[in-house]
Amino acid sequence: MGFSGVYGKVDEAQAIVVVHAAIERGVSLIDTGDFYAFGHNELLVGRAIAGRRDQVKLSVKFGGLRGPDNTWGGFDGRPASVKNFLGYSLVRLGVDHIDIYRPARLDPDVPIEDTIGAIADLVKAGFVRAIGLSEVGPETIRRAAKVHPIEDLQIEYSIASRGPEDAIFPLLGALGIGATLYGVLSRGLLSASPIGVGDARAHMPRFSGEHRGANERLVAGLQRLARQWGITPSQLAIGWVLAKQPAFTPTLGMRTLAQLDEALAAAPLTAEQVAEVERVFPRDAVAGTRYAASQMAVLDSERR
Repeated sequence: MGFSGVYGKVDEAQAIVVVHAAIERGVSLIDTGDFYAFGHNELLVGRAIAGRRDQVKLSVKFGGLRGPDNTWGGFDGRPASVKNFLGYSLVRLGVDHIDIYRPARLDPDVPIEDTIGAIADLVKAGFVRAIGLSEVGPETIRRAAKVHPIEDLQIEYSIASRGPEDAIFPLLGALGIGATLYGVLSRGLLSASPIGVGDARAHMPRFSGEHRGANERLVAGLQRLARQWGITPSQLAIGWVLAKQPAFTPTLGMRTLAQLDEALAAAPLTAEQVAEVERVFPRDAVAGTRYAASQMAVLDSERR
């Protein structure tokens, strides 16, 4: 997603260099979405993996609706739409199958059984290898798993966003479902990433208003620990996730070779380090929600 302008302008040639370097260093999972910049991201990924398809697994989220002015139009999980979305993704990516295909959100107007059933048809036809979910809660996970085996849940998880620990992660363990964890750096909040022109984070709750100052004070504590341990703040945030959820896979939006090398050098924190991180940055201490209120209201994973 970060290669398609959400955090500001990106050099596409450099983006492809980073993907190639990641594959050469052993990264084998690439995650994208059919609605990331109206298909731009899939086209970019398709160019980057040309001649390297057998070295990667593709995770594709589908169904997000966007207006030409980049407004969010909801989610479409109807069976006919699912199959239509996949057809376009295969062409944009230049591949004959997707390794793991998942609805980006829950469609409140379509039973999850219908959406998963449509993907199951695509599995039988050979166009999809495995089915995943994204940002859904325990009830939806259980219902989906009754229709077809679920390989993976994609969910936001970081020092600043620990909600899945309560009910979602225990259920995944009980059902034998994996997870890909995004937002590990909390969109650059935990690494103190600067916000430039055209950066969507400028309008996100945790980066704006009074929340920004409160969160910067929390992050300063993490920066002190990172210096003490001889690692970077990014490596601290990644290492915390690796230590807390060793069975799951972090997904990282690395946009430069330097960021790639920094991320791949991260190692799980020790139990003592994890405890110190959580002392400096307690659970639920972050100010502001991870998305704007309108988006939070429709997130199935946030339902209590």
